[in-house]
Amino acid sequence: MIAEKTLNRTLHIAKSSKKDEFYTQLSDIESELKHYNEHFKNKVVFCNCDDPRISNFFHYFSHNFENLGLRKLITTCYKNQEKDLFIHAEAENAVFLEYTGDKNGNKIPDADEIGIKPLNGDGDFRSKESIDLLKQADIVVTNPPFSLFREYVEQLVKYEKKFLIIGNINAITYKEIFKLIKENKAWLGINLGRGISGFIVPDHYELYGTETSIDSLGNRIISPNNCLWLTNLDTSKRHEDIILTKTYYGNEIEYPKYDNYDAININKTQDIPKDYNGVMGVPITFLHKYNPEQFELIKFRKGNDDKDLSINGKCPYFRILIKNKRLQEHKVIDWKINRNLNISIPNYK
Repeated sequence: MIAEKTLNRTLHIAKSSKKDEFYTQLSDIESELKHYNEHFKNKVVFCNCDDPRISNFFHYFSHNFENLGLRKLITTCYKNQEKDLFIHAEAENAVFLEYTGDKNGNKIPDADEIGIKPLNGDGDFRSKESIDLLKQADIVVTNPPFSLFREYVEQLVKYEKKFLIIGNINAITYKEIFKLIKENKAWLGINLGRGISGFIVPDHYELYGTETSIDSLGNRIISPNNCLWLTNLDTSKRHEDIILTKTYYGNEIEYPKYDNYDAININKTQDIPKDYNGVMGVPITFLHKYNPEQFELIKFRKGNDDKDLSINGKCPYFRILIKNKRLQEHKVIDWKINRNLNISIPNYK
């Protein structure tokens, strides 16, 4: 627990100082991307936070270019302005690369030999050069700066891009991000928390505790276990119902009501009752299993008084207020049966 708190603090410091030097491992990219193959055929992919000489996103897409049926791969990186940044020392300029497939019969292309070019500016994703490249893209896939996550997603939405990006789990709590999820314009990917094994960090990052390591290549790895993939690429997983086994009626004591909202509190997604028709407050990690066809998202965190949801004056960790659509559907069906056949049936609550 102490080690995890230290790692979370490290991420917070990185966010505050805007040194977002957390590089995604190839194994984590492979573990997530394999679920989206059908989305990439004949598409232009843009990795706009990636030096192609060291980026595992470039490695993945270039190595799988033909298998995915990509039309083009574009990568750009921010200019190296500090000597101690974890990037090639010779990177005096921001660079970009447009890759259109293996022309030399090599299994893995060498980025230094396939047309890396300097950008005129610093390669910031908000620059005109980067935006012009973004306009060419169909799908953006990368690990953007955690400190600029809101702004980064806002840009993707503005230009109506498909995306698959890594962020901190707490990004769910940003009102801009939750709004997208509530409106079914974005959702969580397949892997979350410990499903993302860790990030490569530069030498000047201190390693603490058991959630850090050095791999066989000498890479320094930290595993904060509090990150997620955010996307608007559909997968079959997000249409799977959560299997509900608990019951509310007869166990009401296990589901206390909030002081400032007519809803019951639920501490674990697995404890969602199958027979409760009202509003329920669930942990933010519920969104990892959320099926928009099964549940409706009502509200985030606040009660009717616009204060944090509370129970006997105490606030649990952030809750998302939801309602079971399936029970709503059953209620409508039962009402129609009752009306047409004039029979009595139990009421759902």
